[in-house]
Amino acid sequence: MPKYADLILTIINQSNLHLTAEDIYLQLKAQNSKVALATVYNNLKSLCEEKKITKLILPDQPDRYDRIARHDHLICRHCNAVSDLFLDDISDQLQAQLPIQISGYDLKIHYTCPKCSSKGLR
Repeated sequence: MPKYADLILTIINQSNLHLTAEDIYLQLKAQNSKVALATVYNNLKSLCEEKKITKLILPDQPDRYDRIARHDHLICRHCNAVSDLFLDDISDQLQAQLPIQISGYDLKIHYTCPKCSSKGLR
Protein backbone atom coordinates (compact mmCIF):
# COMPACT_ATOMS: atom_id res chain seq x y z
CA MET A 1 0.00 0.00 0.00
CA PRO A 2 1.46 3.40 -0.95
CA LYS A 3 2.53 5.73 1.83
CA TYR A 4 -0.41 8.10 1.40
CA ALA A 5 -2.89 5.22 1.56
CA ASP A 6 -1.43 4.22 4.94
CA LEU A 7 -1.73 7.79 6.23
CA ILE A 8 -5.27 8.17 4.93
CA LEU A 9 -6.31 4.86 6.45
CA THR A 10 -4.87 5.95 9.81
CA ILE A 11 -6.67 9.31 9.65
CA ILE A 12 -10.02 7.62 8.93
CA ASN A 13 -9.59 4.85 11.50
CA GLN A 14 -8.62 7.30 14.24
CA SER A 15 -11.46 9.72 13.55
CA ASN A 16 -14.89 9.71 15.16
CA LEU A 17 -16.06 11.95 12.34
CA HIS A 18 -17.20 11.08 8.85
CA LEU A 19 -14.52 12.91 6.92
CA THR A 20 -14.79 14.25 3.39
CA ALA A 21 -11.90 14.00 0.93
CA GLU A 22 -11.27 17.69 1.58
CA ASP A 23 -11.07 17.09 5.36
CA ILE A 24 -8.57 14.29 4.79
CA TYR A 25 -6.59 16.41 2.32
CA LEU A 26 -6.29 19.26 4.85
CA GLN A 27 -5.03 16.87 7.53
CA LEU A 28 -2.48 15.36 5.13
CA LYS A 29 -1.45 18.80 3.85
CA ALA A 30 -0.56 19.76 7.43
CA GLN A 31 1.80 16.75 7.54
CA ASN A 32 3.15 17.01 3.98
CA SER A 33 2.76 20.20 1.98
CA LYS A 34 3.41 18.36 -1.31
CA VAL A 35 0.29 16.16 -1.25
CA ALA A 36 -2.28 16.85 -3.99
CA LEU A 37 -6.05 16.57 -3.65
CA ALA A 38 -6.09 14.17 -6.63
CA THR A 39 -3.75 11.87 -4.68
CA VAL A 40 -6.24 11.80 -1.82
CA TYR A 41 -9.14 10.96 -4.16
CA ASN A 42 -7.14 8.22 -5.90
CA ASN A 43 -6.13 6.64 -2.60
CA LEU A 44 -9.68 6.85 -1.21
CA LYS A 45 -10.96 5.07 -4.31
CA SER A 46 -8.36 2.31 -3.90
CA LEU A 47 -9.04 1.92 -0.17
CA CYS A 48 -12.77 1.58 -0.88
CA GLU A 49 -12.14 -0.99 -3.62
CA GLU A 50 -9.91 -2.94 -1.21
CA LYS A 51 -12.73 -2.76 1.38
CA LYS A 52 -10.45 -1.10 3.94
CA ILE A 53 -12.83 1.87 4.31
CA THR A 54 -16.43 2.60 3.35
CA LYS A 55 -17.90 5.53 1.47
CA LEU A 56 -21.00 7.18 2.89
CA ILE A 57 -23.02 8.76 0.09
CA LEU A 58 -25.51 11.45 1.06
CA PRO A 59 -27.68 13.36 -1.42
CA ASP A 60 -26.43 16.87 -2.19
CA GLN A 61 -23.42 16.40 0.11
CA PRO A 62 -19.79 15.49 -0.53
CA ASP A 63 -19.04 11.81 -0.02
CA ARG A 64 -17.74 10.94 3.42
CA TYR A 65 -15.42 8.14 4.42
CA ASP A 66 -15.70 5.82 7.39
CA ARG A 67 -13.86 2.98 9.05
CA ILE A 68 -14.89 -0.62 8.56
CA ALA A 69 -17.12 -1.61 11.46
CA ARG A 70 -20.71 -2.84 11.53
CA HIS A 71 -22.75 0.26 12.35
CA ASP A 72 -25.47 2.49 10.97
CA HIS A 73 -25.86 6.26 10.79
CA LEU A 74 -28.04 9.03 12.17
CA ILE A 75 -28.26 11.99 9.78
CA CYS A 76 -29.69 15.34 10.83
CA ARG A 77 -32.27 16.46 8.31
CA HIS A 78 -31.32 20.12 8.83
CA CYS A 79 -27.55 20.41 9.25
CA ASN A 80 -26.57 17.00 7.75
CA ALA A 81 -24.49 16.08 10.81
CA VAL A 82 -23.67 12.37 10.74
CA SER A 83 -23.37 10.24 13.87
CA ASP A 84 -22.67 6.55 14.31
CA LEU A 85 -25.45 4.33 15.58
CA PHE A 86 -24.77 0.81 16.83
CA LEU A 87 -27.85 -1.39 16.43
CA ASP A 88 -28.20 -5.15 16.38
CA ASP A 89 -27.45 -6.60 12.94
CA ILE A 90 -30.70 -7.24 11.07
CA SER A 91 -29.20 -9.08 8.08
CA ASP A 92 -31.00 -12.33 8.93
CA GLN A 93 -34.35 -10.57 9.28
CA LEU A 94 -33.90 -8.81 5.95
CA GLN A 95 -32.78 -12.00 4.24
CA ALA A 96 -35.85 -13.87 5.52
CA GLN A 97 -38.08 -11.30 3.79
CA LEU A 98 -36.30 -11.22 0.45
CA PRO A 99 -36.21 -13.84 -2.31
CA ILE A 100 -32.64 -12.87 -3.28
CA GLN A 101 -29.32 -13.17 -1.47
CA ILE A 102 -28.22 -9.92 0.18
CA SER A 103 -24.61 -9.02 0.88
CA GLY A 104 -25.29 -6.35 3.48
CA TYR A 105 -27.23 -3.18 4.18
CA ASP A 106 -26.64 0.46 4.97
CA LEU A 107 -29.18 1.95 7.35
CA LYS A 108 -29.44 5.75 7.49
CA ILE A 109 -31.90 7.18 9.98
CA HIS A 110 -32.90 10.81 9.44
CA TYR A 111 -33.74 12.89 12.50
CA THR A 112 -33.30 16.35 14.01
CA CYS A 113 -30.11 16.56 16.05
CA PRO A 114 -30.08 18.20 19.50
CA LYS A 115 -28.31 21.30 18.17
CA CYS A 116 -30.99 21.88 15.52
CA SER A 117 -33.77 20.97 17.99
CA SER A 118 -32.49 23.68 20.34
CA LYS A 119 -32.98 26.17 17.48
CA GLY A 120 -36.63 25.15 17.21
CA LEU A 121 -36.18 23.02 14.09
CA ARG A 122 -38.21 19.83 13.90
